[in-house]
Amino acid sequence: MAESKTFKIGIIIGSTRVVRVGPQVAKFILDTVQTGGPSESSSADTTLKSRTTVDIIDIKDFNLPIFDEPGIPNRIKSPEAYQHEHTRVWGRHIASYDAFVFLSAQRNWGIPAELKNAIDYLFHEWKGKPAMIITFGGHGGLQCAEQLRTVIGAIGMRVVERMVNMKFPSFEYLDKGFKGEDLGLDVRNDEGPWAEHREAIAEVFWDEMVSKMLVVV
Repeated sequence: MAESKTFKIGIIIGSTRVVRVGPQVAKFILDTVQTGGPSESSSADTTLKSRTTVDIIDIKDFNLPIFDEPGIPNRIKSPEAYQHEHTRVWGRHIASYDAFVFLSAQRNWGIPAELKNAIDYLFHEWKGKPAMIITFGGHGGLQCAEQLRTVIGAIGMRVVERMVNMKFPSFEYLDKGFKGEDLGLDVRNDEGPWAEHREAIAEVFWDEMVSKMLVVV
C-alpha cells in the first residue's frame, strides 16, 4: 500500500434516544485516539497518525425509518441503486469511510434497535472494512458487544478481537446517564470516569485496528 494513502475512520454513535450520553462518550473516544497513537511495538509506519482522520457519525442525523428498502442490500452494489434518498445518503456516507468504531450502549442486554436498523440498511458499504467495538452500560456491555460482533461479522466486516467494555463507575453516574447529564468525561483527568479505559481504547484503535488491519505490507 502506498505510504501516501490516507484513512478515514468513523466513530458511530449507536443510540438515537431523546435523552442520551452517546455524543459525550463518542467525544471522549475521539479525544482519546487523537491524543494517542501507534505504540513503538506497532507495525505501523511513523506517518500513520498524520494520514488518519477520525470523526463522529451520529445515526440520529440521518433520520432512518425502520428498514423500508424493497431490495436486498447484499444485492445492491452502489448507494445510488437504493430506492429511497435517505438510504442513498446513508450509503454514500458510510461508503466514504475506511473503518469504524461501533459505540453502543447496552439496552436490555442487547443492541439498540436503531443501531441494528442502521447496519441492516447496507451491505457492500460495510463489507471488508475493519471494525472496533466499544460498549457501555449499567452492567457494562458484554452481551451487546457479542451481538454486535456477530452482526457486523456476518456482513463481512473485519472485527478486531479485543473489545472495550465500560461499566458506569457508580449508581450516581448511571443515573446521570439515564438523564443524559454531563458525565465529566475528560481525557486530561487521570482520575475521571472511565480514565482506566483510555489506554485500551488507544491500543485497540491504533495497534489492533488501524495498524494491523489497514496497513497492508
